[in-house]
Amino acid sequence: MSDQFREVTSVSWFGRIKRSVGGVLVGLILAVAMVAVLFWNEGRAVTTARSLAEGAGAVISVPVDKVDPVNEGELVHTTGPLTTSDEVSDPDFAIESKGVRLVRTAEMFQWVENSKSETNTKLGGGEETVTTYSYAKEWQDRPIASSEFKQVSNHQNPPMELGSRTFQIHEGKLGAFTLDEPVFDRIGDSNPLTITPSQLPDIAAAYPGTERVSVVDGRIYLGANPTSPAIGDYRIGYQLVPLGDISVIGRQTGDRFSPYQTVAGDELLLVDSGRVPADKMFADAVSVNTLITWLVRAGCLLLLAIGFGLLLAPLGVLADVIPFVGSIVRMGTGLIAFVLALLVGTATIAIAWFWYRPLLAVGIAVGGLALAYLLTRFGKRKAAAAAAQAGATA
Repeated sequence: MSDQFREVTSVSWFGRIKRSVGGVLVGLILAVAMVAVLFWNEGRAVTTARSLAEGAGAVISVPVDKVDPVNEGELVHTTGPLTTSDEVSDPDFAIESKGVRLVRTAEMFQWVENSKSETNTKLGGGEETVTTYSYAKEWQDRPIASSEFKQVSNHQNPPMELGSRTFQIHEGKLGAFTLDEPVFDRIGDSNPLTITPSQLPDIAAAYPGTERVSVVDGRIYLGANPTSPAIGDYRIGYQLVPLGDISVIGRQTGDRFSPYQTVAGDELLLVDSGRVPADKMFADAVSVNTLITWLVRAGCLLLLAIGFGLLLAPLGVLADVIPFVGSIVRMGTGLIAFVLALLVGTATIAIAWFWYRPLLAVGIAVGGLALAYLLTRFGKRKAAAAAAQAGATA
């Protein structure tokens, strides 16, 4: 049987109008939601920025080899080697290592459905869509529901019974300080953990399943033939967050670290790999906050444009009685949706600035008005001088 399947669907002009009217409600909800998220994002950014500034002014750098009771409840920074008597291990395959976190990624060889659609508008406003479904065998780290395929026959996937997992140490030491889960959760910088053939006997003995076990390219392989994977075969890889130097900023609570509640509103618990000064840790956190703020802004503006596009979609459908006219109308509504998204989005951000940062916003507004006034006066003077020169020449 072919690994491609074509489906042709048609929608009448009236059906498209009905569908586009339903989309108006979705567009309205989307636009309102994005305005709310944009407003919230500005408040979140301000709260985080103020909290980081507050923390940068209050943090105390302390030696790692001594817990001073004088600093109880204060925001402290220290750095040094992370040590632990624990090992991270995956009992399913007897994989053990020294480190902070062991991440198992399980992939199963499965059928994957891909689709590609081509839509044509017919005279009278109807629409015909030709969708081509294609099927391929791929490694996937999540179960693919083959029962939802358009062509289920010969493309069935078995249940994915073996999944990805994370194993993490429960306790460690940073000099005289005791570390626990909140700190470990914030340590990243993982490296691939290579599985060697010498580990195969232990892996095979620990694995409870019936599949043939082998080690290929630094990973565990479950299946009859690694060179020719079959549907339902697995490959298991690992990432390890190693032990090493770390830097921590948090509230000193006994000999542990806990989130530090700022007056601005956020709780601060910062962790970096390596020996990082406190000022750099705060500077990096500020950069992350700025990046998140701009990513949320960009995403909201894009979704705003989609929302306004849905609100205006019925106009294009109505004009599709004559297809080329509908195309022209949709180009216009698309441009209008983009402009509306920019206007509403930037207006929301401006209002949020006035709400969350009134003094700064007023200062910027006054500065902008002053600059506009100066430029206007300068322009008038230039125009007057040019007119006078022209009169003298005449």
